[in-house]
Amino acid sequence: MAVTALVGAQWGDEGKGKIIDILAEKSDMVVRAQGGNNAGHTVVANGVTYKLRLIPSGILYNNAICVVGNGTVIDPAVILSEMDDLSGKGIDVSRLKIDARAHVIFPYHLVIDELSEKARGNGDIGTTKRGIGPCYMDKAERIGIRMCDLINPDVFTEKLRRNVTVKNEIITKIYGGEPVSYEKILADYNGYAKRLAPHVCDTSVLVYNAIKAGKNVLMEGAQGALLDLDVGTYPYVTSSHPISGGFCVGAGVGPTLIDSCLGIAKAYTTRVGKGPFPTELDDEVGERIRTVGAEFGTVTGRPRRCGWLDAVILRFAVRVNGLTGLALNKLDTLTGLRKLKVCVAYQKNGETITDFPSDISALEGCQPIYEEYDGWTEDISKAKTLNDLPKNAVAYLRAIEKAIDCPVKMVGVGPDRTQNFEI
Repeated sequence: MAVTALVGAQWGDEGKGKIIDILAEKSDMVVRAQGGNNAGHTVVANGVTYKLRLIPSGILYNNAICVVGNGTVIDPAVILSEMDDLSGKGIDVSRLKIDARAHVIFPYHLVIDELSEKARGNGDIGTTKRGIGPCYMDKAERIGIRMCDLINPDVFTEKLRRNVTVKNEIITKIYGGEPVSYEKILADYNGYAKRLAPHVCDTSVLVYNAIKAGKNVLMEGAQGALLDLDVGTYPYVTSSHPISGGFCVGAGVGPTLIDSCLGIAKAYTTRVGKGPFPTELDDEVGERIRTVGAEFGTVTGRPRRCGWLDAVILRFAVRVNGLTGLALNKLDTLTGLRKLKVCVAYQKNGETITDFPSDISALEGCQPIYEEYDGWTEDISKAKTLNDLPKNAVAYLRAIEKAIDCPVKMVGVGPDRTQNFEI
């Protein structure tokens, strides 16, 4: 497997957790390089459901060192709760390593996140209100507090005092909110620091040494290409870089060290939050996909918007990530639909658009141009090879490959890790 980067090829929620789990079994190291606990992976293994937010899915296997890289933002209370939950299920979390340069989320980040969203009114972005954006803002402003600061009491005390003073001015005078308590945060976070300190180190060294030693390293993506801060559907994006290039920055390794990039997509398209969605189905078919596919957020529980597969989006993901293959999840969700549609282009004002627009205002009013395919009624949940699929399901997969110019290398036919096969 060497070094594999695994990324979401849509708007996130593509079922990366299951694919990561399958690949993690063969990995010596699994690396999370961006985002925070606003993302989530649901993994079903041996009949047990694990809902992971920040800890890499490789933690479920005793052979894998799990790294949370410098490009992430960490809410200590959340990651400790996650660690405790895993420990309670018999999982060894001593293999978890957290980069000393990762930035820390504080209560004032959560307060500002919620107040700023409320202040936007109908123009809100639809954040998870987990403090992710405000934490990354502090990082860019160079006033952020990192894990190395958190575990150094003298440094932490002064940096926290400075930040709480500034943030309370913003909370009270700009948003009219209630100030946060410096003393409570200091006490709580000193407690968190003592528990997390044994896990903190320079993880870029660990990752580099593993790669140079010929270990199998899996770069675990969160969210999706369309949510990238730079190339995604701005401003309806996350605050980091969930594309393959984000691994280089967020894990502290060079691009020449990554051997392959696998994109993860659903056999249809979903999205959470606001923003244009050309193939969205606001009808009984969309509701059926949502119900059968259990399309509700891992972290928030929010119902996801559902629509037909958008090949324009997937071609974009192939291009910006350099995808070498695609893992297509939830093919089974489409079972029973008489007709299936794949969007191959958009039409607007008489113009055909084949490349995903860089300005999402150009996406408003775009009408999807569909190619239609026959569906199937056979149960495919036990399929182990391509030959086990109905001919119409195979034709659907081949149509997707042709539309995006990228091979489908894995197919998911159910939620369990065993309900997946390679092509």
